[in-house]
Amino acid sequence: MAEASGEQFDALVQIMERLRADNGCPWDREQTRETLKPFLIEEAYEVVEAIDEGDPKHLMEELGDLLFQVVFHAQVAAERREFTIGQVLAETADKMVRRHPHVFGDGTASTTREVLEQWEELKREERNTVAALPASALDGVPRELPGLLRAQRLQDKASRVGFDWPEISGAMAKVEEELGELKEAIGSAVPEAVEEELGDVLFSLVNLARFLNLSAEDALRRSIARFATRFQYMEAEVQRDGRHLKEMSIEEMDRLWEEAKSHVRSSGP
Repeated sequence: MAEASGEQFDALVQIMERLRADNGCPWDREQTRETLKPFLIEEAYEVVEAIDEGDPKHLMEELGDLLFQVVFHAQVAAERREFTIGQVLAETADKMVRRHPHVFGDGTASTTREVLEQWEELKREERNTVAALPASALDGVPRELPGLLRAQRLQDKASRVGFDWPEISGAMAKVEEELGELKEAIGSAVPEAVEEELGDVLFSLVNLARFLNLSAEDALRRSIARFATRFQYMEAEVQRDGRHLKEMSIEEMDRLWEEAKSHVRSSGP
């Protein structure tokens, strides 16, 4: 199985080399790291969407598209004589062995928390060997992550060094405190203050999700999906009567929304 996978991976690399060759594909030859960034992000999100759909065939396809982006970037780097796909694989393999001493070495870690703490400590040690300044506990969280996801990752890292509420009641009280400050800011009619306090409310809600062992990003995406499904149900029902939503009163739309919630709930998975 591993040998067959290796042969197939080599074939994919050769296809990429052919596409980038002088007599290859004009579009592929024109691409740079900068032009490829949107495709890399798009393919990663399509993998997430396929996971949410629970469709293995779709997931397999999207994982392949994401893998192709990795090979594409490695090919661009190889042409610039920076590194090769082989070096990418070797570095990743070495890193996984190095950061799992409890599996491949003499380290010990019997719980998930111990594994994560060990992982972060090893990452800090690696950064300290190449950086002039000590590494921060918050290092390693990309600035380009979606806001909710980045907030939760940063909160999780801070928690691992003890900067955290001892119980969930503290996180819930913080949400209530931030909501109160948001109300005050709205009353002040100062846009900058409202934005700041709204951000604090969102940040505190993400922290509450972390305490509940939930992904704030996933929770919001599912809420968005429910909203879209219910709204589209409303549109379909109104169109069936030859009307348009903008012709309805807010009371009519509210009744239809409640109907949509019941319908979607009863017909959902």
